[in-house]
Amino acid sequence: MKEKKAKNLIIVMTDQQRADLRKSCGYELDTMPFLDEWAEGGVDFDCAYTSNPTCMPARVSMFTGRYSQAHRVRTNHNSTDALYTKDLLDILKENGYKTALCGKNHSHRSIEDFDFCEENGHLGYEGEVNSTDGQGEFAEFLCKTKHMEVDFPSPGGIEVQHPYRNVSSALKFIDSVEDGRPFFAWVSFAEPHNPYQVPEPYFDMFPPEKLPDIHAGKEILPSKGKRFCRVRENWEEILGEDIEKRILRSRSNYHGMLRLIDDQFKRLIEGLRQRNVEEDTIVLFLSDHGDFAGEYGLIRKGPDLPQLLTRIPMIWRGPGIAGRGKDESHYVSIADIMPTVCDMLGTELPFGTQGKSILPLLENKNISENEFDSAYAESGYGGLYWDEEDGLSMEAEGAIHSGVTYDCLNTWTQCGQVRAVWHKGYHLQLDMMGTGHLYDVAADPYELKELWDLQEYASVKMEMLNLLAASMMKAADPIPVPHHRYRTKVHPKGYWNQEYHSGDPGVRRLFPKM
Repeated sequence: MKEKKAKNLIIVMTDQQRADLRKSCGYELDTMPFLDEWAEGGVDFDCAYTSNPTCMPARVSMFTGRYSQAHRVRTNHNSTDALYTKDLLDILKENGYKTALCGKNHSHRSIEDFDFCEENGHLGYEGEVNSTDGQGEFAEFLCKTKHMEVDFPSPGGIEVQHPYRNVSSALKFIDSVEDGRPFFAWVSFAEPHNPYQVPEPYFDMFPPEKLPDIHAGKEILPSKGKRFCRVRENWEEILGEDIEKRILRSRSNYHGMLRLIDDQFKRLIEGLRQRNVEEDTIVLFLSDHGDFAGEYGLIRKGPDLPQLLTRIPMIWRGPGIAGRGKDESHYVSIADIMPTVCDMLGTELPFGTQGKSILPLLENKNISENEFDSAYAESGYGGLYWDEEDGLSMEAEGAIHSGVTYDCLNTWTQCGQVRAVWHKGYHLQLDMMGTGHLYDVAADPYELKELWDLQEYASVKMEMLNLLAASMMKAADPIPVPHHRYRTKVHPKGYWNQEYHSGDPGVRRLFPKM
């Protein structure tokens, strides 16, 4: 075989996967046994966070290495506003990669930007080709769910499910790549996102009555704020007296979807081994954001930046990556993926990149003492908070329409501005009105005990506030650059705590035409 110039790259992304619902993370149920075993041979980051717990903003961050306030895609409806110089797809194409999208897109990129694309969404007619009777029946079934849970096994079996079809697409793409050319495949599962549905045998694998108890119910919502309470009130209005039963069914199906994904991920890895390309392929498994999955009496997602929605699985494995299993001490972000790939390829970071290369963590060498000691996230599209007195209804806002029973990402949950930082096991959140929350997530991962007003945590609070302010300034957009004289100095790997001297003052003088 002709020697490749670069290693293949596969990014396996799930949609809305809670980071803690795996046995290797301390969960009592074995939801993803293959992923847990596979992760032992790579680097499994325990402190990985999304940049924004919303699909499109997070995905654009993954591709651009920029936070949502910089890349401008702050909601699921702003793909055309994406602002960047070059993204991951540009970098890979410049380095000779053949590229593929296999599954859900929901990014700033069009399907035509990929060399190969077999797309799908969450429902039945969102890009996929339903060429068999079984696929057509499944598509009709998905549309009828209106994004809700179902209390019976999904029709058509495993092979009509999107994860199965996504893996089949990926293997088909890999077989099409010319010998010696590196490839990139974005295998993007639309699950375990709602609609919460799953076929046999997964439907009965985690029965509702045998699920672990949640850690806190709706009684904790007032301490979280009005927006959390409103989401619960909306769900009560929509689901009625059956709300607790339906949340349990949603949780059961969600667990089954995790196992289905695990089996299809195993099928993908086995496919790489059968094709003798595993040793030349870096595989990254992650999710774009989390899911309440019953905690606080909520499902799906919604307001602010809670640990349950922001912490994500992120596991790297492949050639050059140290097989050291769990990394429990270093903080990483979805925004770090693009700069890490640039570092692997020896390619200069595009101007405006805000993430940093985590290659030292993957190789387990030359690790800076304080470069990976915090994570930062953003939420909100701006303006004031909306409340009941504004007279805006769910129907008028569009949170209820023909294709969805209720969209928890709406005007009320997404307005305003919220920022958060994680450091030394603590999580601090602050909004534009100065309302804050502080939690010791190392000891209290479900954020049940509020520390914001406790005097014994005053020094921790001050340290975290200082760090948040610094993180927000680091995430300020350097685009557009000054148009005369001034040079912008940036570290070639995106670092802030390592000395870097360019030698020539013009080396990092980058003036992209915006």
